[in-house]
Amino acid sequence: MVSSVAKSNLARLRSFCFLNSVFHFRNLRELTWLLITICYLTSQSLADDGDFMEEFLKREYSLVKPYRGLGFSSSSQWDLMGTAMVTPDHVRLTPDLQSRQGAVWSRIPLLLQDWELRVQFKIHGQGKKNLNGDGLAIWLTRDRMKNGPVFGNMNHFSGLGIFVDTYPNDDKTHDRTFPYISVMLGNGTLSYDHDRDGRSTELGGCTAMARNSVYDNFFLVRYSKNRLTLMVDVDGKQEWRECADITGVRLPTGYFLGASSATGDLSDNHDIISMKLYELTVERTPQEAEEGEVVAIPRVDNMEQFQVKVEEEGMSGVQLFFTLLFTVLGLIVLGVVGLIVYGRWKENKRKRFY
Repeated sequence: MVSSVAKSNLARLRSFCFLNSVFHFRNLRELTWLLITICYLTSQSLADDGDFMEEFLKREYSLVKPYRGLGFSSSSQWDLMGTAMVTPDHVRLTPDLQSRQGAVWSRIPLLLQDWELRVQFKIHGQGKKNLNGDGLAIWLTRDRMKNGPVFGNMNHFSGLGIFVDTYPNDDKTHDRTFPYISVMLGNGTLSYDHDRDGRSTELGGCTAMARNSVYDNFFLVRYSKNRLTLMVDVDGKQEWRECADITGVRLPTGYFLGASSATGDLSDNHDIISMKLYELTVERTPQEAEEGEVVAIPRVDNMEQFQVKVEEEGMSGVQLFFTLLFTVLGLIVLGVVGLIVYGRWKENKRKRFY
C-alpha cells in the first residue's frame, strides 16, 4: 500500500514538473515573441520618420561646461564681448544693471547643412513683472562681434535670429504674453522694429514663461531640408513643446553662432548655460540632392504669408466723445473771441468818423 502511494506521488511529481516546464517554456516563448513584436514596431515607427535623423554632438561649435576654448587667446574657439563674463556655472551676458551689452561668438563658421542647436539659458533679476528687460538672442549670422540695438547685436543683420524678449515695448497691442520667443530671418536689409517687438519681420513664435523660473529653461532650433523648427521646454515637464515650424527657409553655410543680450533702463541677469550643436545625418532622395542649391542670401519662400499685420489701436467710444466735445467747445470759444474782436474793431472804426 505504501509502495503504491509512493509511486502515485512520484508520478504526480513528475507530471507537475513536466507541466511546470511546459508552462515556463510557453511563457518564455510568448515573452520572446512579445519582445520581437516590440522591436519590430519600434523599428517601423523609426523607419516611418521620413528624415532618418541621427545626432552627433559637434564640440567645436558647442559651448558647454567647463567652458574651455572661451576667451581671448589665439587658441580659443569663442570670443567674449562687452560685459560678458565666464563663471563656473554659466556665461553671463549681462548683469542685472542698466545699460549693459554683452555677447559670446564662435570663431568657427558653421559649415553643416543639417543641424540642431539646443540652448539652456536663465533669465532672472530683482525687477517685478514688466519692470525688467530686455532679453537675449541666439544668432547664426554672417557678421560677428558687432554691437547694436537688437538685443546687443547689429540691426540689418544677415542670417538667423532667435529672440527671447522679456519686455513688451508695444503696449498698444495685447496679442501676446511676455516673455516671448520669436524667429527672424534677416537678409541684410530688413530692420528689426524694436518698438513693435519685431512683429513686422517675425516668422513665428510663442510665449515661454522663462523669467525667474524654478525650472531649467531650454529651447531647440532644428534646421533640415529647408525647414526650421523651434521648440521650448520651460515648464519642468522635460518634454519639447512646438513653438514655430517654418518651411521654405534658405540659410547659407559659413555663418557664425553667437549669443547676445542688452539691458536699458530696465535690466536682468541673462545667462547662457550651454549651447550644444548636433550634426543631423539626413537621407535625401536623388531628386532632393539634385534640387540642392548654394544659398548666398538668407531668404524664406513666400515671406508675405509670415508677416504679422499690426493694426493701430483705434479710439474708444469715451475717447471719441471727449475729442468731439473739446473740438466743439474750442470752436465755440474761437467764435466768441472772434465776435468780440470784430465788435471792438467796428466800434473803433465808428469812433474815427466822429
